[in-house]
Amino acid sequence: MKPKVKVAIVEDSAGVRENWVKLLNLEPGFKCVGVCVSGEEALATFPRCQPDVVLMDINLPGMTGIECTARLKQKMPGIQILMVTVYAGNEHVFEALKMGASGYLLKSADSSELTRSIWEVVNGGAPMSGQIARRVIQVFHQPVPQARENAPELTAREEDVLKLLSQGYANKEIASRLGSSVETVRVHIRHIYEKLHVHSRTEAAALYLTGTERGGARIPS
Repeated sequence: MKPKVKVAIVEDSAGVRENWVKLLNLEPGFKCVGVCVSGEEALATFPRCQPDVVLMDINLPGMTGIECTARLKQKMPGIQILMVTVYAGNEHVFEALKMGASGYLLKSADSSELTRSIWEVVNGGAPMSGQIARRVIQVFHQPVPQARENAPELTAREEDVLKLLSQGYANKEIASRLGSSVETVRVHIRHIYEKLHVHSRTEAAALYLTGTERGGARIPS
């Protein structure tokens, strides 16, 4: 008899967790082996229960789902992580994929799409909601904005802000993590835009995620 796919859940909403557990229990080929409400709990629990696939939310208490994804992949390189979230922004999508996620679904996905996506990721696929797939294609069809020649380098604090910005954090969250005020973060972001000659968080994140140095402005990898 073919062994069941072991699936674990990281989700802080009790209603969503219960629905996913019910769905997994109804699917003959799946076995729910762990349910966590935070990334910290997942990092402590999953190395013991060894799931094949993790359903991961992004907006979690404490560390984000994206940060948890990166740390889980370091601990368990073979694990497959499927982001299931309300966030459809480019910054969240690309940072999650960069950190090791194997797929990206919106929580608006129905139960059949979720189960189909779990099977797909087990078999080496990279499932994405149609809306997300279109965003990915659109980004690759657009030229990456480039900083102009002789642009001043970012300061160390501006690099810190840019890194967190590219991970999808809001200004208030960035301020909390860096121990500064929201207004100070806004000033840093304005300076980042000016130095990189971009006009949005998405453009700034795109430059950061390329991991290259462009036009004299130092973009951290």
